[in-house]
Amino acid sequence: RRVLFRSTWSSNISGSAGSVANALTAGTGLTASATYNGSAAITFNATGTTINSQTGAYVLVAGDAGKTISITTGGVTIPNAVMSAGNIVTIYNNSGSSQTITQGASLTLQWAGQSTSQTGNRTLGLYGMATLVFITSSNAVITGSGLT
Repeated sequence: RRVLFRSTWSSNISGSAGSVANALTAGTGLTASATYNGSAAITFNATGTTINSQTGAYVLVAGDAGKTISITTGGVTIPNAVMSAGNIVTIYNNSGSSQTITQGASLTLQWAGQSTSQTGNRTLGLYGMATLVFITSSNAVITGSGLT
């Protein structure tokens, strides 16, 4: 079945056109404002994620926001005050042995979906995947498959 859409656009554009200095990076977003019969915010998001492959003990850095950390040995430490509220990081255990996700000093790492509050280090089972969402720079929630 074929569906046809027809639309008519008209616009009044003033000012000068700018240039884009950087390409949109996977795992990040771009927000723009548009006006059509009023005002609305439009968000454009890149698809996919950037893989940060690590073969030894790793400590998250601010540049890991929006990325997937693929770890084979040594585990991952989540430090305090490195990420910002709203940042998301995924950790993939790319090995046949468990990896420790370590709660850094002064950081609260809350395990999502438990019957009571559980914070602290977590173990990510072989080939498991965990996602961290930072509520504040010192408070993150972790959930995932193979997480204990």
